[in-house]
Amino acid sequence: MPSTSAHFPWALHRTRLANGLRVVVCPDSTVPLAAVNLWYDVGSRHEVEGKHGFAHLFEHLMFEGSAHVDKGGHFAAIEGCGGDGINASTNPDRTNYYQTVPSGRLDLALWLEADRMGSLALTQETLDNQREVVKNERRQRYDNVPYGTWSEEMTALAYPPGHPYATSTIGSMEELDSAELADFTAFHETYYAPDNAVLTVVGDVDPDRVVALAERYFGGIAPRGSFPQPSPDPLPARFGAGRHVTVYRDVPMPRLFLCHRAPRFGTPDAPASTVLAAVVGRGRGSRLYRELVTARNLAQSTGAFLSAWGYLNHESVLMGSCAPSEGTEPGELLDAYVAVCDGVADEGVTEAELDRVRAMLAGDWLRELSTAGGRADAIGRFTTRFGDAESIRDHLDHLLAVTTDDVHRVAREILHADNRIVLEFLPEAAEAGAGIDTDEPEAAA
Repeated sequence: MPSTSAHFPWALHRTRLANGLRVVVCPDSTVPLAAVNLWYDVGSRHEVEGKHGFAHLFEHLMFEGSAHVDKGGHFAAIEGCGGDGINASTNPDRTNYYQTVPSGRLDLALWLEADRMGSLALTQETLDNQREVVKNERRQRYDNVPYGTWSEEMTALAYPPGHPYATSTIGSMEELDSAELADFTAFHETYYAPDNAVLTVVGDVDPDRVVALAERYFGGIAPRGSFPQPSPDPLPARFGAGRHVTVYRDVPMPRLFLCHRAPRFGTPDAPASTVLAAVVGRGRGSRLYRELVTARNLAQSTGAFLSAWGYLNHESVLMGSCAPSEGTEPGELLDAYVAVCDGVADEGVTEAELDRVRAMLAGDWLRELSTAGGRADAIGRFTTRFGDAESIRDHLDHLLAVTTDDVHRVAREILHADNRIVLEFLPEAAEAGAGIDTDEPEAAA
């Protein structure tokens, strides 16, 4: 019988088909549903120069029909059987597809996923249509909203040119326009294969039946055998020099974004960096909120945070932001933000702060696992990252085991002046040279 733990009490049944597809089943008879989640080990980090945005555009193309399913047929079939939660998502590390169906219609969901894995119907019409959808998404989320480009501008500063994490998942208008149908056909043939995927099923299901259905529908899809992987040179633990970059944009007021290099998800110091980010910048009890908002009224209540992004495959980042309150100069707010970070690096954190964050992180984890869909997605993440679904059992234990000494040690390494990038957005009217970026070294502490 598979082992269980207090923080993940469910059994996990793991199988690898002959074609390499990893199948993980988590039976739960209290849920009269079956959550189906398919993780592909392909994200924007796999894209090559001049062809950015492919992984995300594929997220859309995969719903445009396959050999036996018409355009829009995936949604219609799942909704028609009483299912819901049909969606997909892409990030630098992976692309996943998911839905929840009545457990008696598990066969339908698996058949649909297998059909588009093995026989996606890529046409010029669907490419052109979805390319316009993604371009409009870029306008709505990035180009036409205040501060919308901050994350892609910051990642371009945080990672060297050509690094797998140096570009945004959404891609650029120019590269999306120049992409040809043959490029996307090659992308699908390269990465969308059973031996590059993890199929997770959670709910009121029988593991043997799930494996039999997976074999029936996926078993005939040939494995690819190998997959091109980016292999950048490892980055140092710190940026090596602080930077302060000011940009002038069409924004209503100044805003500051901050970035620190941090350990990737799954490495020994990653739990402590996650706890550190929460102590410093999450919620009304965080150091930043208490100092910048409550005590000194320097920052807006929604504009002072620090969070761990948790990239899976290369060095990660802690990202933060603060927005000055009325009458506060950006420089004054930045000094106060940095002083909070310096205080944690110099003096550490308290047990009371750690207890607050432990409760928050435990609540996050238990809420994620409380739904079949959330549990399926988490299992896919751990299986993809570590190669073994059982690694999920230790996740919360690692977070709860973080000590004040661990946080202090990691804070001294991460929240250092030579490991900080500041990206300052100012209204165009604030500078005669509107739209011109300036890059000034940040003074060392």
